[in-house]
Amino acid sequence: MTDRLEGKKVVGLKQSVKAIRNNMDKKIYLAKDCDEKILTQIEEAAEGRTLENIVYVDTMKELGMLCGIDVGATIAVVLHE
Repeated sequence: MTDRLEGKKVVGLKQSVKAIRNNMDKKIYLAKDCDEKILTQIEEAAEGRTLENIVYVDTMKELGMLCGIDVGATIAVVLHE
């Protein structure tokens, strides 16, 4: 894993779900310690697409650091350029 996520990205559930719904996701980073409800919302946003581009990060704190923010993050999506 790198020190920072490369490329244009969105961080947080609302923006990430929107990106997934619009098929803009190149890679999805998801914290392993996120709530089950988050997973359900992501699956619903995918609308039947198989999400093979998910990378699991150990903790929300670690994902936040990868995104360059000082707080934890449950999800981040790197967008197609």
